[in-house]
Amino acid sequence: MEDLLEKIENGRATVGVIGLGYVGLPLAAVFHRSGLKVRGYDVDERKVAMLSEGKSYIKHIGVDVLKDLSDSVRFQATTKLEDLLGVDIYVMCLPTPLGAHEEPDMSYVFGTSELIAKQLTGNQLFVLESTTYPGATDSDVLRILTKGNQLELGTDLFLAFSPERENPAGSGDEAVETSIIPKLVGGVDESSGVLAAALYRCGGFKNVVKVKSARIAECSKLLENSFRVVNIALVNELKLVFEKMDVDIWEVLDAAETKPFGFKRFNPGPGVGGHCIPIDPFYLTWKAKEVGQRSEFIEISGRVNASMPSRIVDKVQLALNDVGKAVKGSKVMLIGIAYKPNVDDCRESPALKIWELLLDLQAAISYHDSFIPKVPKTRTHKRLEGVESVPVSEENLSQQDAVVIVTDHDNIEYDIFQRVRCPVIDTRNRLRGLKGINVVLA
Repeated sequence: MEDLLEKIENGRATVGVIGLGYVGLPLAAVFHRSGLKVRGYDVDERKVAMLSEGKSYIKHIGVDVLKDLSDSVRFQATTKLEDLLGVDIYVMCLPTPLGAHEEPDMSYVFGTSELIAKQLTGNQLFVLESTTYPGATDSDVLRILTKGNQLELGTDLFLAFSPERENPAGSGDEAVETSIIPKLVGGVDESSGVLAAALYRCGGFKNVVKVKSARIAECSKLLENSFRVVNIALVNELKLVFEKMDVDIWEVLDAAETKPFGFKRFNPGPGVGGHCIPIDPFYLTWKAKEVGQRSEFIEISGRVNASMPSRIVDKVQLALNDVGKAVKGSKVMLIGIAYKPNVDDCRESPALKIWELLLDLQAAISYHDSFIPKVPKTRTHKRLEGVESVPVSEENLSQQDAVVIVTDHDNIEYDIFQRVRCPVIDTRNRLRGLKGINVVLA
């Protein structure tokens, strides 16, 4: 342990980052900026090629950051896991999606861990950043990493969990650079925790918080995201309730926000998306069932949020009916298909679910999203793959029977909707205050 700790503290350690996506790439950049040697691994040949050329494939990560990496002898991107042989530290940032029945799908993490286990040489630290259920690190990952070799935890192998806390394209109070976000670490044993804390502290993070165990760190991540899921579900449900009472939820939120204590604002919307919020809480509910405890509050919240896309489609139907049109055959343009404003990521986006539901009703759908010029390959929306964005122009808008604002990117000129004659279904309250629009709040 002491030798590895000294290498970390002296900046001589080599870090292998597994997965160079929205979590792994910013992390690799922070490590590199601190002076560490970094080898990044990803199965996507396109990503590795772009990194080698100093080009960004994630919109909110600037070209200057990528140029620093590509020009440096301390950084290497590769599609070959064996190129990480001999690194001092492995940091895994791979997807942990849900299976068909909302059960954890740990295949990426477990499968890659099995491969890494075969090339461990001893005196190495392995850190899991991928969100998982409590106990995955100290039971399943540890078992995989030590299977078939003679490595012992705390002597030859050190293992920790450190939850990723990325906020892509955050704005206002949420706009925080990766290295400034407090970095939580929990070791499977004390030595592992000490080494992991040293890695992030010496690796460029301003505030490293070491907790007693990997399970505490795992549970903290699940609590953080469950908190958001539950509160988003609350305002989504209250929106429906207040609507029946002819009360505007947005005005209620403005009023409630005047209270300087005991209230945190969450806004309603068309549902939740991204690689964390719609998924992570179900890792907790799955584990809760395994230990004989139901987490009904989280389960109900998940159902409420999952129902919102169909509620939006109901609004589209009603808006079209009000102008004497059926959904079948109507032209509907979706504005924004990313899961949140100002990002180029549509994973689990409610916009895609709304799109699919409208297609099922035989509407003709187009979309505009400058952040996502073409719908990428997804796990669950295969018939949308390859469709290209169209401009938000007066000509295109004039041909629509309805427009739905799903994701309100800041680079859209919303004044143009004042010249639209068809119904505009606004799921984000973005058109508030604009005059002369046939707006339907949804």
